[in-house]
Amino acid sequence: MTLTDLDRRRIERAKVAVATTFATNGLAFAGWLARAPAVRDDLHLNVAGFGLLLLGVSAAAILSIPLSGPIVQRFGPARTILLASSAMALGLAGLGTGTLTGSVPIAAAGLVLVGAGNSAWDVSMNVEGAAVERHLGRTIMPRFHAGFSLGTVLGAGLSALAAAAGLPIWVQLYLTAILTAVVTFPTVRRFLPHVPPAKDQPRPVSLGQAWREPRTILIGLILLGFGFTEGTANDWFAISLVDGYGTSETIGAIGYGTFVTAMTLSRLFGGAAIERWGRVRVLRATVVSGLAGLLLVVVGIGVPFALLGGLLWGIGASLGFPVGMSAAADDPVRAAIRVSVAGSIGYGAFLAGPPLIGVLAQHFGVLNAILCVLGALTIGLLASGAAKPLPTR
Repeated sequence: MTLTDLDRRRIERAKVAVATTFATNGLAFAGWLARAPAVRDDLHLNVAGFGLLLLGVSAAAILSIPLSGPIVQRFGPARTILLASSAMALGLAGLGTGTLTGSVPIAAAGLVLVGAGNSAWDVSMNVEGAAVERHLGRTIMPRFHAGFSLGTVLGAGLSALAAAAGLPIWVQLYLTAILTAVVTFPTVRRFLPHVPPAKDQPRPVSLGQAWREPRTILIGLILLGFGFTEGTANDWFAISLVDGYGTSETIGAIGYGTFVTAMTLSRLFGGAAIERWGRVRVLRATVVSGLAGLLLVVVGIGVPFALLGGLLWGIGASLGFPVGMSAAADDPVRAAIRVSVAGSIGYGAFLAGPPLIGVLAQHFGVLNAILCVLGALTIGLLASGAAKPLPTR
């Protein structure tokens, strides 16, 4: 067997490991969110109190992203994910203990660990995914993000089965924590070896320098625009069908399923389109799809057109995040810091988006409120040129 064959096998193993890591992250995070009502009830919180709890985990997640870049740069993605997944598993166990005992402080501490661990995990797996992508010479980052989407679907499905079987939420959280550790610990050992930059290579960029790089900031705006587009659909598309069209909750769930399915399939097969037409053209095409889908939803022609709009919306939201992460990691020496900075900008959309839509919906109706996505897609469109690959050294 030649050295090239050995290298190819190592890269293929790393590809499978990264995909597994994305899926496990999606399962771990979505598992408890799918049973959020049970968490709220066991903690005896009202809607406002539970909202504050969720705001805390979101704030912890966003504040942790900039700190993740230097850690990944110093220790590598594999070690960082070991640390991050341990924090997330401990956080899930803490949340389980909080629901078991009815202790809000214990649950809150657990959710802070979940948020912080998830941020470091996210930066690490995207940096490793970009490295595998470079070694393979193919665009596969969208498939990794499709793996995350499939993991969230699996986590939600398992949560539904657990709820139907009457399994207490604290038991499910303990089991999820154990599963996270059992799958992640051996998986990251198959990652590509972390090689510190050689002396003749460019010095890694600092956080302060990355925040002053126009291209990195623009990539962050790509993530923000497409992240807002995706997050709005996740939180409000089903509600917009029920409240805006007077449909049943079943139709709302079908509509959301249409969006998620379209987004996942687009991520699975979007790599070929990117290799043929390039990142920038494909991003701009997805913006057009997202705009068309959004307009079909808000014009109120009828439910079938709104469902078609959900499909186009899913395609429009699908590739911004994976393409943006790949673009931020184009330079392997500076990938970790740039991914963390761009991610800090992008994930702000997931914190600010749902409350903003909620406030606007209260005054103008949900269909009018989600027109904010037009602005988000415009930001993604205007910043899309920054996704152009850096010149190869």
